[in-house]
Formats: sequence, structure tokens, C-alpha cells
Amino acid sequence: MKTIIYQVFMRLFGNNTPPSKHDGDIHDNGCAKMNDIDDATLAKIRRMGVTHVWYTGIIRHATTTDYSKFGIPTQTPMVVKGKAGSPYAITDYYDVDPDLAVDVEHRMEEFEALVERTHNAGLKVVIDFVPNHVAREYHSISKPEGVKDLGEEDDKNLHFSNKNNFYYCWGRPLDTSLLPAKGVPYEERPAKATGNDQFDSKPGPNDWYETVKLNYGIDYCDAGGRSEHFTPIPNTWSKMTDILIFWARKKVDAFRCDMAEMVPAAFWRWVTDKVKCLPGQPVQFIGEVYDPAQYRNYLAAGFDFLYDKVGMYDCLRDVVCHRRPAADITRQWQTCDDILTHMLYFMENHDEQRIASEFFANDARKGVPAMMVCAWLNTSPVMVYAGQELGERGMDEEGFSGRDGRTTIFDYWSPDTLRRWKDRRKLKKEERELMDTYTRILTLANSDDALRDGAFYDLMYVNPQLAQRQFAFMRKCGKQLVLVVVNFDEQPAHVEVSIPEHAFDYWQMPKGDFHATDLFGGAEADISLLPGKTVALDVPPLGGCAWKMALATR
Repeated sequence: MKTIIYQVFMRLFGNNTPPSKHDGDIHDNGCAKMNDIDDATLAKIRRMGVTHVWYTGIIRHATTTDYSKFGIPTQTPMVVKGKAGSPYAITDYYDVDPDLAVDVEHRMEEFEALVERTHNAGLKVVIDFVPNHVAREYHSISKPEGVKDLGEEDDKNLHFSNKNNFYYCWGRPLDTSLLPAKGVPYEERPAKATGNDQFDSKPGPNDWYETVKLNYGIDYCDAGGRSEHFTPIPNTWSKMTDILIFWARKKVDAFRCDMAEMVPAAFWRWVTDKVKCLPGQPVQFIGEVYDPAQYRNYLAAGFDFLYDKVGMYDCLRDVVCHRRPAADITRQWQTCDDILTHMLYFMENHDEQRIASEFFANDARKGVPAMMVCAWLNTSPVMVYAGQELGERGMDEEGFSGRDGRTTIFDYWSPDTLRRWKDRRKLKKEERELMDTYTRILTLANSDDALRDGAFYDLMYVNPQLAQRQFAFMRKCGKQLVLVVVNFDEQPAHVEVSIPEHAFDYWQMPKGDFHATDLFGGAEADISLLPGKTVALDVPPLGGCAWKMALATR
């Protein structure tokens, strides 16, 4: 089964309150709840062809909303980005975001019910694990009895010790003079290193100033340069392992590990072995790794899948935007040829600009051929960000996030498309058509044997005439063959596709005439597969075809 992940940003998905205020609070603009992900919603997600739902923003993080009446510590606004705060500035690894609960005092039970509903719908649950950094005012009120809090036993007089959970700036206080002023000043003595590897006491407005870096036994400021201190096992390793096991026992199926490459591979090798050995369904690890040179290192450390952002995503984005030829897709997958099944393909997520935004393609339809490549190229997992299938533009100016082509992760908001997501009658014609297109792409990725499990053969090396705006490949499973051609151009394309002699030899394919059906468009035709003879196909604009045939000569 191909893994197809649907990313749901919890604060937004199901919030039906139209935003009334720029940079508004939860009372102005509302907030979605875990209970909004009901059985009907999950069934609809499943019908799209999805296998996993990534619930983004579950673990309690820094926010300006006051929940002190529930015993939840308040946060200083100066070190919170936006009114709602970043879901990656964790304040308690053992707690659930109270914003997402109908009954705050029973927020963990509501999460457990969400997990059960998701599993009952035949879907698996992915949540974030944020290992590299925490909120500046991290303090767990929900940790199990006997667990020591992060930093509780640190020696703050030391810049570095592998017994410490944080890095300290030699007694200097945090200098907030460069940060946006937000009323109450924030004091931190001594200053802790900032999450994006800033080891001084004066973070800037473009730093991850709302977070502090966790210490996994690497001294980044050693006199001789960076040095590793993994013996004895660093204190942070044990604490983070306990946190992962806590959530795995909540029946979470996979962890999407934020900025995984900023944490040493040695830790991942140590922890994944322990978590994957827990009784029950094996837990998967999905890593956000941006350095292709590190891909194999982190896969060897226990990751099941890695983002292929600085790779296939960047390539496809450039092809969509006419900055690179379609033939470059070949070069891109070849760089990961030995690890293709582990590369997670996507065209949107919470960090990236929406396809339909003015900063990307300005038209959601232009992303369709790229999604066909993502979903059908091989057995790699694929991901869709909620709203992508409706052409969400990400062009709102929500507040802290600004108008940047992304859907905010810092503000209380509700994108127009997501407010109408549940009721097809409220969708615009072009939104319904795009959603139906995405559903066909994703469901075909698992419903067809060849597209799900088949071997892959790139046809571009013998079809240079396609290089600029089309991409052609084949998938084969047993006697079933699918010939795929995608068209990145806004005009229909008549193409002549050559099948090389090598393909017939390599796959031991019979030669001759075969009856074929376009799995995507529904048309039928007789196709001749012969070396030296081209296959003539008409490919729609911003789309593709997937011609399926049984390899039995007539």
C-alpha cells in the first residue's frame, strides 16, 4: 500500500468562524477543535485515497491565549510569534494544545478519541515530534510522575555539558532589543541558545527567537570546533525517548520529525530502535531533512521516509514555473535512485507557498501534472496539504504571518476554502473539479496494481522531443503495464513516444498490439508497442494520461 498523507493543520481545519480581525485573538477569529474531525470528515478524507492523516499542532505550544484558570502557565507575548503561536514552540511535550479542545480539562481524552475515530475510519495517525527546540518558557505540568523536566537539573554555569538539556550563554542575560516589542518585557538569565543554532544571547527578529535549542551532546562552540560527546548517553536522549514512547502508547502510527537533521543521526539510531520495538503496530518515522548529502545517513539511522524538498519538490516547482525543463525530473530521481521508496513527495505543506498563490504558480491547475508525478512516479509516499485540493491561495494577510503565499501557522484564522471543505454544495465549480482531479490521482495510486507496486522505467532518454514540457515513464506489475505522459503546458500536446528496445529486453515485454484504457481520462484505444515505432498520444493541458494494458498478445 502506497502511503498517502493528508496534512491537517488542526487550528484551521474545521474552524467555520469567518475571520473578523487582522491579528485577532481566539475570540475574534475562532479556532477549530479536535472534535471537528468527525466520522463524516474522516470518511471524506479516506475517499480521497488518503491512508494517513498528519494532525499538525497537537502538542501544547506557546500561545498568548490565557488558560491559567486550568492551571496552564501563561506565556510572555514577546517570545510568542503571533497571537496563536507557533506549533513548533513546544511548552509541554506531555500535553495537548488546549485551543483544540472543547473541554480543556479533558483535552488528552479528546485526542485519544480522535485517534480512535481515525483508526476506525481505516486511516493512520501522524503527529509532529519536535526534537530540536522548545519554547523559551517550556515547563511541563503534565509529565508523568517521577519524570524530571527539561532543564530542571541543568548546571546553568556551563555553556555546554552532555548532562544539560540546554545550552547557556556563560551567564549573560537574554538581550531582546532586536525583537518586536509586545508589552510585558521578557527576562531570561542566563540566556539560552536559540533554536536555529544561534549560540549568542542576542537573537534577531528573523531567528527562531521564540525557541531554545536542545542539547543532544554536541558542543557547537568547542575551542577546536564542533565536537560530539555521546558517552555517557546524553541526558536529553533519555528524556526525548520517554516522550516518544509516551505518544506511541497513545496509538500514534507515525511521527513527522521536525528539523530532524539538526539532531544528530546517532540519537535517531538509538531512539528509533527502541520505539520500533514497542509491542503492537510498528511506529514509522518521517524526517524533515533538507540536505540531500545526509539522506542516506538518516535513513540508516531508522527513518522510514524523508522529505525530498531540496530535490523533487524544488525541481517540480521550477518545472511548473517554466524555470527548468521537465527532463530535469529524470536527473532528480536519479540522485536518489537507491532510496527512491523512502523519499516523500509533495507540492505543498505548511512551510511552503501554495501552488495557487501569486508567489508560486498563481493557478492551482498548474500543479496537477506535478502531483501526477508525485503520486505515480514510483512507490514513494506522497503528501497533500489540506486546501491544496481546492486551490487554496494562501494570500490572506492574517497577522504575524503576513501576505506571503502561505497559510499561517502563527495566527487564529480560517481560510475560505477550508470553511467550505465539508459541504460540496458550497464549493465553486473549479474547486469541485480540482478536488475530483486530486481524488482520481490519489485513488489511482493505490487502486491500480502497476501504479501502486510496479517497477518504474523512465522514457525521457529516448524522447528528447518531450524534454521541455512533458514527462513520460512506464510502470509494470506482472503482465500489467501503464504508460504515463504528463503535460506541464497550458496547451494540449500531441506526442509521439518511443519505447526503447532495452525496455522490452529488461522487462521481457512482448511486442505487438494491445488494447489500452486511459485510467485517468477513461478513453480506450489500441496501442502498438514496437521498438522503433512511436506511440501517438493526445495529452490534455495541465494534465496527463495513464494508458493501462495487459501484456498478452492477441
